[in-house]
Amino acid sequence: MKEKLSYIWPTIVAAALAVGIFVGGKLHFSDTPEKLFTTNSKKDKLNRLIDYIDYEYVDDINTDSIVDMTVNQILEKLDPHSVYIPKQDMKRVSENMKGDFVGIGINFYTYKDTIAVIRTVPNGPSEVKGIKGGDRILMADSDTLYGKNLQSDDIVKKLKGEKGSTVTLKIYRKEEDRIFDVKVKRGIVPIKSVESYYMLTDDIGYIKVNRFAESTYKEFKEALAKLRKKGANKLALDLRDNPGGYLGVAEQMADEFLQKGKLILFTKNKKGKIDKIYATDKGGFEDRPVYVLINERSASASEIIAGALQDNDIGTIVGRRSFGKGLVQREMELGDGSAVRLTVSRYYTPTGRSIQKTYKNGTKDYYKKFTERYHNGELVSVDSIKVADSLKFTTPKGKVVYGGGGIIPDVFVPIGTNEEEAVQSMDSYGWLSYFIFEHLDGDRQKYADYSEQEFIDNFKVDDILFQEFVDYLLSRNLKMDFYTYEKSIKVYLKAALAEQLFGPNVYAKIKSSEDAMLQQVIKLDSPSYAARTTPGAEQ
Repeated sequence: MKEKLSYIWPTIVAAALAVGIFVGGKLHFSDTPEKLFTTNSKKDKLNRLIDYIDYEYVDDINTDSIVDMTVNQILEKLDPHSVYIPKQDMKRVSENMKGDFVGIGINFYTYKDTIAVIRTVPNGPSEVKGIKGGDRILMADSDTLYGKNLQSDDIVKKLKGEKGSTVTLKIYRKEEDRIFDVKVKRGIVPIKSVESYYMLTDDIGYIKVNRFAESTYKEFKEALAKLRKKGANKLALDLRDNPGGYLGVAEQMADEFLQKGKLILFTKNKKGKIDKIYATDKGGFEDRPVYVLINERSASASEIIAGALQDNDIGTIVGRRSFGKGLVQREMELGDGSAVRLTVSRYYTPTGRSIQKTYKNGTKDYYKKFTERYHNGELVSVDSIKVADSLKFTTPKGKVVYGGGGIIPDVFVPIGTNEEEAVQSMDSYGWLSYFIFEHLDGDRQKYADYSEQEFIDNFKVDDILFQEFVDYLLSRNLKMDFYTYEKSIKVYLKAALAEQLFGPNVYAKIKSSEDAMLQQVIKLDSPSYAARTTPGAEQ
């Protein structure tokens, strides 16, 4: 299903996570009150206090909420990335990191108080049963799925279920003006971490990875194999806005590009134990040009890959300085269905640099330092990045790299102007998708005869559709210089149409013409650019 996306106008950054852990246990109330603060175990104090409140306090108190609050306050004192996961959130978090769930296989909006199908998951349960984009789901078995009080969580609960179980959906199809029932057998629905892939040029493949989940490496290998069949002998690996995930998955992906024996990273725990991870002989894309795209929201596992390649003098890192997370977490169950992801070690790139930002002044200051990047000019000019000489390292081929707060790219690409960012934000906020859905809802048959390639090559957004979109935004009190950015907006409108008609790969391919980083990759790969930058070549 389609998640609601946060609106960035022009730039809004991540919020801090305050997290923690609580170890509970029952007490013997035959002990005297004085023992509360005289036991030799610090955790006993907390355990006893919670039980005293539970059993003795004058009013009824939800001690679960007290525990959660205490948990978060405890780990606030440790680092910004140790995360407490309450019991009620574990299933959702686990599904997201596992990479699939059991459901009916649709992407949908809650549109005018009704579930409207945007598109079905290819080969999923709903597509097999003939459900199409634009269909409204009115009921699931005896449960009504429309109305003003409809909550997304409630919808999901009614559509998910046990694998192999069936649900009878009552469908309204607007274009045929009819209501009918469809019995759908629930099945495994992937949560894609390889968001899109396509041929950027005749020989450069493009793969966008949005997180590192259990299924990511398999998805990546499948996408890469398909691109190689189409002629890809170079790769643009897009890790922008990728917050990370499983360390082991990042190691597997980095191994694809590094020769056997090359150091990928090493970790060090509180006891000083060092574990080194080396590349194996399994790499399928060694000695081939690779461009890794990163930005200020690329973190953790994304930085592991960028750092491993940069420190081994492999490929080219393109974009802006990454987030700067060099801590490793391990998930630990707490016995009641909740869990904690506790920082257990630091990781270091092959040259020995830590890219972790300092957090000695607390979580609030930690994220404040990040937001300052938007104001100190760093996103506009690489010269505004301030790094201490003491954090300077050198790769085997003599390239200077820096630790202490993220991966600085080999080739810097500045952020766009406020207006350019605003155009991109129309997409992330959902204005484009909602507008395009309404447009398609008016007459889907208009696009029925287009194939993917015909749409890419021949369809043009006309002035009428552009003006309708401008009017749509103005009616919602959104104002900017639309006509100066008409070309870009038309590209985004075409991409949004492609996403709902054909899926994310066509959407991403169309949008690439307005993507400054991808255009930089094409430029870097051109023979003329290589000639200008070769030592001894004419300047």
